[in-house]
Amino acid sequence: MTGEIDIAGVYVHPLLVAAVLAFILAELIAWGLGRLGLYRFVWHRGLFDVALTIILWAGLAALLTGGSPAVAFTG
Repeated sequence: MTGEIDIAGVYVHPLLVAAVLAFILAELIAWGLGRLGLYRFVWHRGLFDVALTIILWAGLAALLTGGSPAVAFTG
């Protein structure tokens, strides 16, 4: 079982923390890709951004929970 993360006295599940961090990281990466003009190589920007967020979320969930991404999401 994964433990909660204490943020200023409020216990938060690690997957929620991972989701927020993944969203922030995805936005920073998207901003960088836009500034560099690399989105011209992407077929569908919306799908790319969603996939990037999900991949980052799974990776961060695995890091925060100490297991594989599949175990982190299924319990």
